[in-house]
Amino acid sequence: SSGINAEYGYEQTREFIHLLKPAHIILVHGEQSEMQRLRSSLKREYEDTANPAEIFAPANNEEIVLNFRGEKMAKIVGRLASKKPKVGDKISGVLVKRGFNYHIVSPDELEHYTDLKQGVILQKQSIPFMAPFSLLHHCLQQLAGTVEQSEQGGKSCLKVFDSVLVMQDHNKIMIEWEGSEMGDMYADAVLTLCLQIEANPQAIKQSSLRSITQDKDKTTFEDRVEKLLIELYGEENINYQPKLKYITVTLDGEKAVINLKSYQVQCSNESLHQMVSTAIKRLHNALTPVNVPIIPGYGT
Repeated sequence: SSGINAEYGYEQTREFIHLLKPAHIILVHGEQSEMQRLRSSLKREYEDTANPAEIFAPANNEEIVLNFRGEKMAKIVGRLASKKPKVGDKISGVLVKRGFNYHIVSPDELEHYTDLKQGVILQKQSIPFMAPFSLLHHCLQQLAGTVEQSEQGGKSCLKVFDSVLVMQDHNKIMIEWEGSEMGDMYADAVLTLCLQIEANPQAIKQSSLRSITQDKDKTTFEDRVEKLLIELYGEENINYQPKLKYITVTLDGEKAVINLKSYQVQCSNESLHQMVSTAIKRLHNALTPVNVPIIPGYGT
């Protein structure tokens, strides 16, 4: 807001308003008839402009209500602007305000367009673990499918889900991951598995000796997959085709198709693909015994 004093004449007032181009003008602290005359003159002056200002000359104690546009214009910059969006496309980024300007920036480009920097929270958790590390390795393969082996500082390390690092350290293990929605979920799954092995390693090993009827278990598993997906996403978003051996999950216009023969998930949306794949993998590992070979020298 800005103001002028009573010594200003019409020409000075007009020039002042022309420079500022305000959306609202309130004339106060003057003789009522003079203010009304000034108001009328200003309205005539700006009535033909594209966005004429609202001009008020209120009486004492009269309430003024100012209406401001709720919509804001934001400029897309950086990598997000490399492709022209179409009508209906969703733009995901960080909204940055500088003065009266708004920009939408990709989070990893914040430091290029602002004074902000993106940070990463590295989380670590240590738990006692007396079971063989080879047993944990095998169980993680059952859980995640792929396990990367490495060494850091002479200590054996396993990396699962491309995000969670499990390190052997004497009679304990260290779990390390970058804090995020998916990272925390993967770390919880790994931590739960470690605690289960530590609580009863013999039961984990002996589970390999159980005999199950594959066809019966497969039918049961398919039914449970359907029930799990209905609980997660709602019955209206699930299409189960038992004869064709597939289930379709539809969420916000995106589709994920689960092949019930291979349990592979096909989906163009990376986030939905990851959520559905993880849910099925967890269910599979919860219902299927872990086939762990007997480790020499560890129990009977």
